Amino acid sequence: MLERLLDLLQTGGSHRISDLAEALETTPEMVETMLEGLERMGYLKRLGKDCTGRCTACPLAGMCAAGGEGRVWAMTEHEA
Repeated sequence: MLERLLDLLQTGGSHRISDLAEALETTPEMVETMLEGLERMGYLKRLGKDCTGRCTACPLAGMCAAGGEGRVWAMTEHEA
């Protein structure tokens, strides 16, 4: 399932946790756990702190699907 998640993330853009969970037919909690695992493995890096709802001050405003909730990650150049 981690490979499927990576495939979804590599399509680019931003993705909401709920949308990823639906695509993977799992729960948002499982997606959060997998994202944290991918971060530990070096495939993702967390950008900034948890979203606070102040999107206008965020450098990712307009590119983010978090909608002021959750955390934001970016893909790294990790080699498989």
